[in-house]
Parts: sequence; C-alpha cells; structure tokens
Amino acid sequence: MSDTMTEGVIAVWHKKVGDTVRSGDILADVETDKATMELENFVNGVLLHVGVPQGSSVPVDAIIAIVGKEGEDISGLLSSDQITETVDKNKQPEPSSMVDGASLATANAPISGTDNATPAQPTGSHGIGRTKASPLARKMAEERGIDLKSIQGSGDGGRIVRRDLESLTHGSGAATSAATPTPTTEGQESFELVSISPMRKTIARRLAESKFTAPHFYLNMEVDMGRAVDSRARLNEVSGTKISFNDLVVKAVAMALPHHPAVNASWLGDSIRYNKHVHLGVAMAVEDGLLVPVVRFANQKSLSQIAQETASLAERARQKKLQPSDWEGNTFTISNLGMFGIESFTAIINPPDACILAVGAIRQEAVVRDGVIAVGHRMKLTLSCDHRVVDGATGAAFLQRLKNLLEEPLRMLL
Repeated sequence: MSDTMTEGVIAVWHKKVGDTVRSGDILADVETDKATMELENFVNGVLLHVGVPQGSSVPVDAIIAIVGKEGEDISGLLSSDQITETVDKNKQPEPSSMVDGASLATANAPISGTDNATPAQPTGSHGIGRTKASPLARKMAEERGIDLKSIQGSGDGGRIVRRDLESLTHGSGAATSAATPTPTTEGQESFELVSISPMRKTIARRLAESKFTAPHFYLNMEVDMGRAVDSRARLNEVSGTKISFNDLVVKAVAMALPHHPAVNASWLGDSIRYNKHVHLGVAMAVEDGLLVPVVRFANQKSLSQIAQETASLAERARQKKLQPSDWEGNTFTISNLGMFGIESFTAIINPPDACILAVGAIRQEAVVRDGVIAVGHRMKLTLSCDHRVVDGATGAAFLQRLKNLLEEPLRMLL
C-alpha cells in the first residue's frame, strides 16, 4: 500500500469471521506509514480466518485473513499458534473478543480439530513449563517490556491473551510491569513507553539511511522578502484562494529548478537521473510525524493553482486520506518551519532527491539600504545537498536564482 511500507496496523475490521464477502468489499482499514487505506477483497467466498486483531501491527506478506469456501479446511495454511486463534464459525465469541462489532481472533475460541481436549496447566509464576501465550500477547509483552511469567493468563488452560496485557495498561492486572507508569510523588522518576508507529519507523529508517549514506553539505542564503510581503498582501485582495508565503517559495523553486538540472536530480546508486519535470515534495507535519505529498509539474502551474493544491494535500494529510500517487515521485523537497518561528535549520535529504530546501521564518529587522538604516523583512534559506550529485557552485547558483525570484516576485507572474 506504500512504496516504503514494511508493516501496517489493522485500524478497523469491517467484516468478521463467518461473513460472506464479495469481490470489491472492504475488509479492513489499514494504517500504513503514510495514510489509512482501505483493504479491498478480490474474491467471492466466506471470511474463514482473521489473523491480526484490530489495532495490531503486522509485517508485509504476513497472513492477516483467509477467504475461501464455507467449511473449507485451512489448517494447512496456518501454524498451530495461528490455528488456535481462529474463531470457530459455530461458536459464539466471548464479549472480550468483540471490538466495534468485528469478531477478532482470540485464544478463547479454538476451532474443532485442534488439540484442546486436555486443558494445559497454567504456567509462569503460577505453574511449571513453558509460558503459554498467544503470538499477539508475546509481541505486546516484548514491546512493553513485560515479563510474561508474572501474568496469570485468562485464556484456555491459563493461556495469556491480548486482554491480559491490556488490563495491565489500565491498571487492573494481577501483575505490574516495570515499564507501566505508576503514580509518582515528588522526587520519583516516571515514564511512559509508547510503541513506535509505522510512520515513525519509516521516518527513522529512511532518514537514517539518507544521513549516513549521502554526504550532506549545506549552503545558507538570506533573502530580502520586503517586496514579497507587499505582493502577497495585494494578491490576496483579489485571489479567490489564500496565498501563503510557502506558496510563494514553492512557485519560485518550481521556476528555478529547470535551469539547474543537477539540483533537480535523483541519486540511483549506479546512475544519476536528471529530471526534466518538476515534482515538488512539500513536507507537512501531521499528528504521527511527517508526510511529503507532491505537487506534480509545479513549474507548469500558476500561483493560485499551487495554493489550492497544497491546501488540499495538507487537509488530506491531516485526515490520513492521501493515496500513493499523492506522495510518490518527488524530484526536490521543501521543508518550511517558518510558521513555527524557526529562523533557520538544516534538513535531511529526502531520498532519492539530491537536495532539500529548509525555509525559515520571515523576520523584521534593521537593514541598511543606500547608507540608511530601515526596517526590512528577511528570510533565511538553507539548501542541503548530496555531494555525490551536486557541487557547491551548482547549489549556490540555484540559490542565487531563487533569491532573485523571491526578491522580485513579479517575475513569477510572467
């Protein structure tokens, strides 16, 4: 569901075991590293197995569900642990396995044919032998630093299941995890352990790869934004779409890039791709991290078109409604923290781009014009460059052209 996806989270199941499903039905909503997307069913049949409970993460290529003929034997497709978590279509699931009306796979409803005739003895601190726990419970315990031996399982034969781990989080479990925050008084340490989201994992992986493999260097330039401030005010008096300073930067970058192909390039390992089109990635902060939707063919669009498109992309990013076509194919990236009051910063290159532009806040400060001190509007730009593709003089020439466009914004209307 994403070019960078390695795992997903089942946000909502729309179908439950035993339901008849048809091609085109939506089985579930899946949170990828960038958006929440619908998982479509492609065959007619019956939902025989749900292998990933709602709210849980699962790696790409793992079995999350099985659709087949009613009554079909699926035991050959699953491991023994997965079989014991398949809901029997003839057995009513316990209330604890119901979330938002979706029947989830739990250890409390084993299917016929599995070895459950003799209940196993409770294990851990309450018995002997190997601790019995569902795969999901083991994953949750590992993520939260919980010792399974300290927990009394509530599943069949003392098996530890998801709800046993969740009860610890809510303070109602029999055992207390060292990783679970407890009320503290003055002078006591406390913390909260939060699982890493798919988006944050992808950000960490991609940017670490970029920072430690691409030889970054940085070029700084200050821009006089006085005329841009005046021009934006006049444009917004007549424009049907509100134009931001970020829109002005996007437009200026889009116009400058075709003149500097090395800056609008991509490092591909054994070759360099010099892009003749301009697809601008615009970094946007969302609740879980950072998304970079793309304004395609930005150099062919007017200022008002860019403003409309970036506003639409930002809204869909916040609602997690972006699709792969919205974030793929960038040739250059812009990251703007000026609205947060950040004067300047250095950004990590968004691979496979060769450069990323960091944009700071517009500040009022004293400047000297023709020997006279006056109030000016200044903005700092920092260009991060991959030295495998871009040399210092090349990056400097691009920044100089960008500076000229921003300081004379009427050029962008020609």
